[in-house]
Amino acid sequence: MHKSVLLEECIENLNIKPDGIYVDCTLGYGGHSEKILSCLTTGHLYAFDQDMEAINYSKERLSKINDHFTLVHSNFVYLKEKLSELGVEHVDGILFDLGFSSPQIDDAERGFSFMKDAKLDMRMNKEQTFSAYNVVNEYSENDLAMVFFKYAEEKYSRSIAKNIVKSRPINSTLELVDIIKKSVPVKYALSRHPERVIFQAIRIEVNKELDYLEAVLPQAIEMLKVGGRICVITFHSLEDRIVKQTFKLNSEVSPLVKGLPVIPDEFKPKIKLINKKPILPTSKEMEENSRSKSAKLRVIERV
Repeated sequence: MHKSVLLEECIENLNIKPDGIYVDCTLGYGGHSEKILSCLTTGHLYAFDQDMEAINYSKERLSKINDHFTLVHSNFVYLKEKLSELGVEHVDGILFDLGFSSPQIDDAERGFSFMKDAKLDMRMNKEQTFSAYNVVNEYSENDLAMVFFKYAEEKYSRSIAKNIVKSRPINSTLELVDIIKKSVPVKYALSRHPERVIFQAIRIEVNKELDYLEAVLPQAIEMLKVGGRICVITFHSLEDRIVKQTFKLNSEVSPLVKGLPVIPDEFKPKIKLINKKPILPTSKEMEENSRSKSAKLRVIERV
């Protein structure tokens, strides 16, 4: 079963008030939400997920604690819009866990894993029509190479893209793995496993993960009450870079007015960094849950 990463650290850093309003932007199978909900008495939890299977599972799990929660079937990029529709303008805390739920990866049919044969899919939202099949079979060689280089930082992006285009149509995950391995030197394929990062790049492209992350963070900051906190768990350097840069930008005085004797309010920092360096899992957690090894937690507070 899926284990929530950095669970205690998130709960501690959210500073949960029993009567507060909290948002879990990545409900998944409900691990973080369950913990947040159990801290609330008169407060309320709003949790987002675009995967209906996750919503159905978590609804049952959370109902055992109390009914102070609302589940929103939507991508978190619509955070402000969806909460506005529910009459919520400001909140006390927001959590993002950008990792994948184990059940999603373990379900071979979803096509996320490069170790199991399945149709090329990788959609987090099954109602979306655009899938990994479209990326692999319809993107130009140039666009494929760009996706692989941008999201996987893969040095053999060009030759992998070239061989994919030559081998079309490609229908299954293991067909794709085979092409990736044959596109790089044997030693490199054995030591670096480029299929891992290429699958990651395709998944990011299919689900627009980094674009949506970049779009949602400013919304999240705007919605926080003073003293409210945001916790973000990232799992790879591209996500972490976006989070780090957005937080840095919003925690400093705008360069437009730096040095002025009086700083107008709209140019003052909106947030303060709670941790300059990311919080990492303990060695015990890494031992018990290998998927936590690359996790990093960054926390900010609205000022």
